[in-house]
This record gives sequence, structure tokens and C-alpha cells, in this order.
Amino acid sequence: MFDGSLAAMAVFTGPDDRMVYANPAFARLFGARPLGRPARETFPDPDAYRFLGVLEEVRATGRACQVLGARRTDPGDDAQASHFVYACSPLTTADGPGILVVALDTSAETWTLQRYEALVSAVSQMVWVMRPDGTMEELVPGWERLTGTPWYPRADKGWYDHVHPRDRERLGEAWRAALRITSPDVFEDVYRLRAADGSYRHLAIRSVPVLRDGSVAEWVCAAADVEDTWRSRLRERMLARVAAVSGTGLQGAFCELVKVIVPELVDVCLILLLSHDDWPLPENATVTARRVASATGPGLPAPPALRGQSVTLSPTVRGILESRVPRTFLFPPGGPVPPDLVPAVTERWLAAAGATSITLTPLVVGDTVLGYAVTGTNGDSPVPTDSETELLREVLHHAQRPIRKVLDLQQARRIALGLQRTHLTEPPSVPGAELAARYRPASSTGEIGGDWYDAFVLPDGTLILDIGDVAGHDLTAATAMGQMRSMLRTLAYTGGPDTTPATVITRLDEVTEGLNTASLATAIHTSVRRRTDGGWDLAWASAGHPAPLLIPSRGPARFLAGTPDLPLCVVPGAPRTTHSHLLEPGDTLLLYTDGLIETPSEALDVRMRELAGEADRCRHRALPELLESLEEFSDHRDDIAMVAFRTTAEP
Repeated sequence: MFDGSLAAMAVFTGPDDRMVYANPAFARLFGARPLGRPARETFPDPDAYRFLGVLEEVRATGRACQVLGARRTDPGDDAQASHFVYACSPLTTADGPGILVVALDTSAETWTLQRYEALVSAVSQMVWVMRPDGTMEELVPGWERLTGTPWYPRADKGWYDHVHPRDRERLGEAWRAALRITSPDVFEDVYRLRAADGSYRHLAIRSVPVLRDGSVAEWVCAAADVEDTWRSRLRERMLARVAAVSGTGLQGAFCELVKVIVPELVDVCLILLLSHDDWPLPENATVTARRVASATGPGLPAPPALRGQSVTLSPTVRGILESRVPRTFLFPPGGPVPPDLVPAVTERWLAAAGATSITLTPLVVGDTVLGYAVTGTNGDSPVPTDSETELLREVLHHAQRPIRKVLDLQQARRIALGLQRTHLTEPPSVPGAELAARYRPASSTGEIGGDWYDAFVLPDGTLILDIGDVAGHDLTAATAMGQMRSMLRTLAYTGGPDTTPATVITRLDEVTEGLNTASLATAIHTSVRRRTDGGWDLAWASAGHPAPLLIPSRGPARFLAGTPDLPLCVVPGAPRTTHSHLLEPGDTLLLYTDGLIETPSEALDVRMRELAGEADRCRHRALPELLESLEEFSDHRDDIAMVAFRTTAEP
């Protein structure tokens, strides 16, 4: 009866699964196999372990099973590749209990073969027929075993109530669209169906239209449980996205992380970081957690602003963090949310959003608990299962690597900023003049720079004003900055009263090059001497640095003339020039680094004119207020250092 079948068929009997029959289609698909031998001898192929395992399972349980597979009879010939699906079903033979194996080659499907495959591939799941009027007839039972309820004879609300709330509208609309097509194609979809234990399982549905007289007479539908496959793919996809998390700073990294979790796993995700960096937490100290990131699924109201989003750690939260084990809290829709788990403002928002559960999962990096993630379900979304909670925990665990990078970068930044601030001392008091200085790091927490300034008085009363910028935005640049500032200070202090700024810059270039202190740097070295008539003699030399800005007591602000020489560490021994200018009472001199004027969107000469205009508008302000105003002129992308000198009318 099976000899002429398009499907490959074979019969196995006995406790060792001896193959007693195989039709020609089976031989074409699997190659010639001897009859009468145990299955393990008949199928010695390395990839046959799954097939042999299925035979053992069917013989042991008495339940049918289906498997997808692929094989290549000739590994060197791509044309021999064969993809197939086979079903193993228990049957009774003249020799006793046996197993019928039905296999179908799916490499070149036809419409008939697709319908047959839909039936065979779902033998252990569900197969049913749906007619145009919505009536349904179950061919291969499986609905009640999966859902715990009797089969529904119509595709109506009762049937759709078992579909996951987030999938109902999409699935229904897709079905209606397929039914409106005169000559529809095979309908395929994946949706979640509520199982008997209340959890949801992903089913892959395949519906093949049966045409009679040019119209659809019925649909043959088969569904297979693909929960394990779907979850495996979800895991791979989420871990890949987590690995790509970067962010500029800890808050930015967590903002990216919550977008990975929502809405793939949950409706809501909040990240709260602890106020203490040390671990374990001090027992008697008050510890708070502050919300730094959040994400919500479609249709939910946006969470409130981050301002004021802190909560004091309760014993319950402390216990969760110390155990490092997630815990889920259930409550009726609309609350009340259990107190002291999240900030009070967030409690009210969760209740208003119809939350039904929240899960607290510790955020662990290395041996330290940084805080915890709060994930929630809303409305008719089901409470997360143990497997979903474990997947969330795994995702957060894999976030350790990108978060660790951000933490290391922040630590390096703190060290560099501390190093910079130890060198950026307050300017000295100088009779007849005012001094002010300001340093502001870049707004990006991922960058630290080599900007610096200096101001000190020589034994003969000469005021030295220096400013510079070492190329780079890392700890190396900050270290080189400190070394160059110290070397320039030493060279200026020991040079003697007749040493010109050009000579000091030349010596600095030689020492920097000889000691390999930095790869590239710019600097301005100035000396300011008081004259008996109340004026001040200014002399300076520039190594590739932006020109000093003069805000005279009378007249518009302008940049002091003098072409800057080459930057440091470019051409050792390059000639250096000393420039000079007479400062009148009331004049203001500003030295600054390029972070004040450089932006990606405007030309440098335009920005310099704008800086001069801004300085004119602020000319009458005290020096600290002047520098504060000019700081806002920048776009905050780069470090800024400024030092200002203003002559007075004092004798």
C-alpha cells in the first residue's frame, strides 16, 4: 500500500527497533538501508542520534512525535542537500507493537506536499479544518491537552480569549486579511496561546487553503509548539543587543539597556542605582536608590521625570540585594503597589498604569551590587514565568561587561580630573591687578582632556600666565598635562630676569621632546611686568595656541596680533618669537583653550569673532562672572581652561 507513496515510509518493530519495511521513497531520501537489523545498525550516521532518540521515546511513551531534520547523502554535492520532516507514530503489527515513520522531503515543495507536511509536522500538536463561515473541526486532537479546555467549534471570542492579549488583534487582523484574498497563499504566523497551567506557549501556525472550483473551500491548519525555539532565538537576539550597549556614562548605558528589555520581555523596566558604592552595604547607614532609567511598552503612559525619584532601602529590598535572587510581587490591577520598593512617585505611576506585578532583580557587576532593576507587567499581561525571570536575570548578567567598561571609564575620568585639579591652583594676588581662572571638563563623561592653566609670580615681581592643551582625551593626556605644566613653571622660574617667553617655550619643546612627555601640545607663555606709569608690559610666545583676547578699557575686544609658532613636539629647535603689547589701566587679557571656540558646525574665524562680541557684552562684569559667562559660549563638547588678567588704577 505504501510502495507508491510520495512520502518516505518505514516500519520498525521490537525492543531494538528493527526496520522491517521501507518504501522506495524512504530509500531515495535516506539511502538504501538493510532490513531486519536494529535501528542503531541500520542508521550509523553521525547525525542519526536525534532520529534514534525519537524512536526510543515513542516506543517508551506510546505517543507520536515529529522532528525536523536535514541531511546530505553526498557532502561534496550541494545538490544532494535534503531537508525533511518526519513523524513517528505507534502502531500494531503482526509482530507486535511497532512504529510507523513517515518522512517527507521538503526541499522542493508543491501545494499538495505543503498540505501534507502541515498535517505530518503537527501530528503531536494540533491539526484542524476551518471553513469560510468560521466553523472549525479538530482533526488531530491537541487543544484540550495544551489548554485544559474543550475544543471550540468556531473561531470566535472564546477561541481568541486563549490567545495572548498582545497577539489577539494582530492575529485576528492577519486572518481577516488572508480571508479577503481571492487566491490566498499559505498563511503562517507565530502567536502565544495560554496553556493549562496559565503560562503562555508560542505556537507556529501554518494554514493551507484548499481550493475547489477556483475558491477557498476550507483551510487545513496545523500548529506546533515552538516555545523552546522561540525562547532560544529571543535569548540570542537580546544578548546580542546587550553586548552592543555602550552609552556615555552609567545613566546612558542603562537607558540603552532598558530598551533591550522592553517590550521583548516585560511591559515596564526601571533601573535604580544605590547611593553607596561600597559593598556589602553598611548596616546602620541610610542607603537610598535613585531611578536613573526607564522604558515602557506601547500604550502605557510615560513614567514621571527622574527628578525626586529616590527611595530609602527597606529591609525587604536589602534582603533581595544581599541574596542576589529576583523576587516577584503580585497585586491587583491599579495597586496598591507594595510600599518602599520603588520611589513614591513611581508607585503612583505604576498603579495608574494598571500594573499587576513587579519583579526586583539585583544588578551585579563583579562582586558589587550597583542597584536593582524593577520590571513589571500591566493590565492583562501574564505574570512572568520562572523561565522569563531567569532570562531577564541572564540578560542583566551579560550587561556586566558594557557596564564595567563605563565604570572603568568613569574611574579613569575621576582620577584624571583629580590630577588636573591638583595642578590648577588659585591665581596669586597681584597689586594693581585682578586675576581669575576657570576650568570645566567636557560634558561627556567618557572624555577627559589635557587642558591646563597656570599663574604665579617670579622673585622679581614678574607675573607669569600660562595656558596649554595636550592632545588626547584620556588619562595619558591628563598625566602629560601635569608634567608639562610643572616643566614650564620650572623653566620660567629658573630662567632669570632676562629670559624671554620665546626662550622658555624653546626649552620646553626640547625637554618635552627629549623626555617623550607628549606627542602634541599647544601652549602660550606670557610674562607681565608693572611699569612705573601704571601700565603693564606684556610679552608672550605661542606654540600653536589660539591668540590671546584683549578687552581694552576703550574700544572693542580684539585678538592680539602675532602669528603663532609651531605646536610643541612637532619640529624640535623650530624658531620661536616673542610678541609684546602695552596693557593700559582697565584692560583685560584672556587666555583660553580651543574648547571655548571650536565647534563642528561653525568655522573657527566665525567663532572667534563671536567670542570677541560676547566678551564686549560682558566687559564690565567682575572677572569670575566674566569667565562664567564666556564658559556658556562654548558647546561643552571639549574641556575648557581660561585665565584672565585685568589691570586696575591702583598704584
